[in-house]
Amino acid sequence: MTHWLLHDSSVSTVVRASRRAAALRFCLTVVASLALLSENAFAHTGAGSIHGFTAGFVHPFLGPDHLLTMLAVGFWAAALGGRALLLVPLSFVTVMAVGAGLQHFGLVLPSAEMAVALSVAVMGLIFVVNWRAGCGLAGALAAGFALFHGYVHAEEIGRDMGAFHYAGGFLIATAVLHGLGMLLGAAVGNLDLLRRALGAFCAGVGVYLLVGS
Repeated sequence: MTHWLLHDSSVSTVVRASRRAAALRFCLTVVASLALLSENAFAHTGAGSIHGFTAGFVHPFLGPDHLLTMLAVGFWAAALGGRALLLVPLSFVTVMAVGAGLQHFGLVLPSAEMAVALSVAVMGLIFVVNWRAGCGLAGALAAGFALFHGYVHAEEIGRDMGAFHYAGGFLIATAVLHGLGMLLGAAVGNLDLLRRALGAFCAGVGVYLLVGS
């Protein structure tokens, strides 16, 4: 009887490991595919020809600063668990809309591009050191970065280019990226070396962007 219990336990462990590995491969494939979508690896698309929901939805996928930060926010939420699963991404999306509104109504956030680049580096360092922040602090940090991301997004569109639909597009895309980040975080789980490697890559991109800004 004991032999069969041990055998079933071993089989279950192997099945769980196999499923986790498959989920991890899927998530990494999706993230790598998103990275390949970038038309300009370290710059924004620029204003002048951007309008509508589709352009707004696509925009977060085209710059590594937005792409990595939004994935990282979801990843961090998954790592923290509990209330952070909802609070951290929701804080980001909500305050991102506020940042877009500030820009749309003519208010100025100084050094917005630098703050966006900084967010990439900081999120990477969070994974390298495995910072287990409290739910409120994590949400506040995500919200602070989101303010600048929303502001920079809104800079890409003119007053007569369907701002409402454009904003709706990039907010929904942001939520999608948070969800993908959560899936990646769940797949990585307690694989410390892989988490640190992903964090180091994210931090390295952030530093590169900071130097460029």
